[in-house]
Amino acid sequence: MIALSMMMYFLLGITMIRSYKDSVWKGESRCSLFNLSIIGDRNCTYSCGTDCLKVSKYPCLRVYVNLSSSGKIMRLSHMEMPEVNTECFYVPKCKKNSTVAQGIIDNISDYFKNHPNFSCFYDPSEKQESVILTRLYGPHVIFHSLFWPSCVLTGGTLIVAMVKLTQYLSMLCERISKIKR
Repeated sequence: MIALSMMMYFLLGITMIRSYKDSVWKGESRCSLFNLSIIGDRNCTYSCGTDCLKVSKYPCLRVYVNLSSSGKIMRLSHMEMPEVNTECFYVPKCKKNSTVAQGIIDNISDYFKNHPNFSCFYDPSEKQESVILTRLYGPHVIFHSLFWPSCVLTGGTLIVAMVKLTQYLSMLCERISKIKR
């Protein structure tokens, strides 16, 4: 258990904690919906079997918000994805049936219309020109990634300590029984 917890610390340390530390979206603020529009369709490819790719479409929803901490109008993205710089708020999984993607975008659009004020994350150094709705690794994820390996480490240490205590008490009982004979 102790070795497992050490491996968990190492694995989570190089993935989640490093990503959390390297994230530029550290500031949290309130955003209010400024503009919401579908700017057209985007192409995506999906697999239809081995050596088969087909093209489908999804609507591109662009969302602009007013960032209350600075008063700036900024583009909203769904989640922080450093390798993807898309102009669309949300990119659904590519499906054969494009009406499913249209339904997802309609639901998102309706949600923003019903809830125009929400929490968002921004780059305090102002190097990013957009804000995000959700972070990949927030403080609660980091807490759990450290809490559970700590529980396993504590449990493993307690088991080892209990085994050592049992061995000591067993040797003590053996000595006492030899003295009484």
